[in-house]
This record gives sequence, structure tokens and C-alpha cells, in this order.
Amino acid sequence: MKHSLLFGLALSSISCTTYAQSVTLYGVVDTGVEFVNHVGAKGQTLARMPGNSGLIPSRWGLRGVENLGGGLQAVFVLENGFNTRGGDISQGGRLFGRQSWVGLSGSWGALSFGRQYTMTTYALADNEISGPAVYSLGSFDNYLPNARADNSVAYKGRFGPFTIGAMYSFGRDSAGTGNSPGQGTCAGQVAGDFQQCTNLSALLRYDTPHFGAAASYEEQRGGQNAAFSFFDGLAPAPLGRNGKDIRTQLNAYAKFGAVKFDAGWLGRRVEPGEAGPASVRSDLYFAGVSYLVTPAFRVDGEGFRMINPQHDTRATMAMLRGAYSLSKRTAAYVQAAYLMNSRHAAYNVSAGGAGATPGVGMNQTGAMVGLQHSF
Repeated sequence: MKHSLLFGLALSSISCTTYAQSVTLYGVVDTGVEFVNHVGAKGQTLARMPGNSGLIPSRWGLRGVENLGGGLQAVFVLENGFNTRGGDISQGGRLFGRQSWVGLSGSWGALSFGRQYTMTTYALADNEISGPAVYSLGSFDNYLPNARADNSVAYKGRFGPFTIGAMYSFGRDSAGTGNSPGQGTCAGQVAGDFQQCTNLSALLRYDTPHFGAAASYEEQRGGQNAAFSFFDGLAPAPLGRNGKDIRTQLNAYAKFGAVKFDAGWLGRRVEPGEAGPASVRSDLYFAGVSYLVTPAFRVDGEGFRMINPQHDTRATMAMLRGAYSLSKRTAAYVQAAYLMNSRHAAYNVSAGGAGATPGVGMNQTGAMVGLQHSF
């Protein structure tokens, strides 16, 4: 029996080597304790473990690569998002809600199919200092750390310093659980109406060791149960079948030794279509600096400015954080932010989940101490 078992294990090992040249298990576990003031109309103080993020959202995943010969590879990613504070699954309870795709790659680039990040994400990645942290661009537009689409076909290729990409989704929310906050549900793939709930995005990047810039365009079409939100205190509104939710961005960074600077603009235009006559626009600006004080200690600071003239809502936020690496995989961090709302605005300083929205016109302070481990 022992010999049979060993033979079976050896055969299984040979089979895996033959059909999957490399499969990697990876992940991040990140959480901490957050304090937020001026919560709700009474301006109360909240102490909590945020559900969505610390420095970055918690996740685990599988990444696979198989060489097919001639420089061609089969690739896949399955990535699950979860909330460390309670162990529950994020992204509406989807098992692989962060990413779930398969594709082919080669010297010409990569072509992939499934649930994927849109090109908005790839334009921000490594170019914008705050990232998907609890105090970040997500405090003003909670779609940005959740920019993904189901039923999508994507291409991305790098040629020297240039990266180009494009993605098209036939229906961005096939699970019907809400693709991202404020969007409602929009499954799409409707016979006779191929544009309903679709998503298209495009990317152009330029990267060198000391300088880089990126531009992206993303357009979401409305449909049944679709919605849009500007996250400024007003309730989400319907996005009609002929409606469009468009985000355009430009950003750039520069590196000088241990110092990195970034700056950018993200413009948004929503045309509700038959759901409403008036279009709404906003402009979100950001600029920041990151300084690697020692190989183990990094300090980041960034400022943000949001302007929405149609809603008469504006806000300004400053963020500061420090992260100390206890090892190659473990880091402790402290971060804080102060947000000033205009008279009619109720932007939330924290992107760490529901329950911390301020009263209208209230300023807000958030602070968090956390721990992150990657594997």
C-alpha cells in the first residue's frame, strides 16, 4: 500500500509538471484600527477595524504560467478579496471577485478573457502614491479601487518604454451583486441591445527609470438597474440604457534617488440618458511625494482636490503616512488624513467601508494604525 501511495504521488507530480509549468500562491493580509470623527449628522466619533483596506485590500490568489513553445505562454489569474476583520468575502461574495481570467501572452503582448481590471487601474498603478489605501483617491471616487469588469476581453502590450492597452466588456456585472459601490447592478449581454451595461477602456503609458506618464479613457454604458454615484453625500441615481459614465485621466511621476513625485487629474462626466436630462461633471486633482528615508522606512504624503459644480460639492484632503518594514514580507504602518468639505458636500475621508460618512458640510479626520503581511 505504501509503494502504491508513493507511486500515485510521483505520478501526480509528473502530471502537474507536464501541464502546469508554474503555479504561484500569493496574497496579502492587511488590517488595523481606525479612528474617524464627525460621523453622521451628530458628528460622532467612530473606532473600528475597516472592512475594505489598510494600505492595500487583503487578498489571496493563484497565478499560473505554461510555456507553449515559440515564445507563447498560457497564463491565468484567480484572485479572491476578503475582509481580514471578519474573514468574509469581498466583491459581493464572489469567490474570485478581484480577478478571474485566462489568456495567452508573448512578445506581442497579452490577450486575456474573464473578470479583469479596467485600463483605469493600469494607468494609476505605480504612478499614484496613495494607491488603494484607506485614505486615497477612493475617498472621493470609490470606483477607482474597484475598477473591474466581468465578461471582458483585454489586450495589453509593452514595447520599449510604451505600454498600450484596451478592454471591452459585454456586461460588466454578470453576478448581479454590484460590480462596485454606487453602480447598482448591470448584467448586460441582452439580446438585441449589445450596448447595455458594456464597458470599454483604453490605456497609453510611458515609463523610464526616472520619469513616467499615463493616460486612460473609460466609458460605462447604463442599463437595467444601473446607477451612478459621485460619493459626495447625494444618493446614487439611475443610469439609463442610453446613459454614459465616462472617466478620463492624465498623470505623471518623477524619481530622484529616494524621492518620488506624482501629480494627476481625473475628469468624470455622467450623462444619465433617458433616466435624467442633466449631465454631471467632476474634476479630481492630486499631487504627492514619497521618500524612502531608509531601506526599511518610507514616508508618503499627498494632497487631493475635488470639484463638482453641478452638485455644488467640493472637498480638499491631505494624507500623510509612514510604513516600516519589519521584514521582506511584514510591515507596520501609521496613516492619517484631514478632509475639508464644502457647505453641501459629504465626502468621506475613509475608503474603508460604509458607516463613516460625515454630516453634510462637516470636515473630517481619520487615522489608522495597521499591520500588513504578504506571502
